[in-house]
Amino acid sequence: MATITIGGNEISTSGTLPEVGTKAPDFKLKRADLSDALLNDYKGKRVILNIFPSIDTDVCATSVKNFNKRATELKNTAVLCISRDTPFAQKRFANDEDIENVENLSDVINGSFGKDYGLTMTSGPLAGFHSRAVVVLDEEGKVIYNEQVSEIADEPNYLEALKSLL
Repeated sequence: MATITIGGNEISTSGTLPEVGTKAPDFKLKRADLSDALLNDYKGKRVILNIFPSIDTDVCATSVKNFNKRATELKNTAVLCISRDTPFAQKRFANDEDIENVENLSDVINGSFGKDYGLTMTSGPLAGFHSRAVVVLDEEGKVIYNEQVSEIADEPNYLEALKSLL
């Protein structure tokens, strides 16, 4: 279990992020068209998992916009923005903000991604939502970087995540 904060108040997550050097857990998430997205769909590409509570919060929206800008510079890399929002809300946001370089994926069906990756918040006002985190995978699905953001209102360290791909 990890301890993070919301406005300085401590809350807990369901576990810890997959460790660097380990194979990332498989996942089954929903795309905007309601088709399934599996980790295996991205085999052969590097993958950035940008994970956050909800697209309808300022910091979460900003993180998606920032990764969208930076994703244009990345070769052979998929940037997946993952939350418990519905695919419909994610699609609305992507359309409203002209988000084209990242893929929004939803864990709304059963929250299994959050549980498997150890980032479901188990206490506090956002219990049940994902904590803010970044996990970077190599072409074979092995974790090469992870960051559990300690304060939910803070953005992840984009530069460190991107450096892991160099």
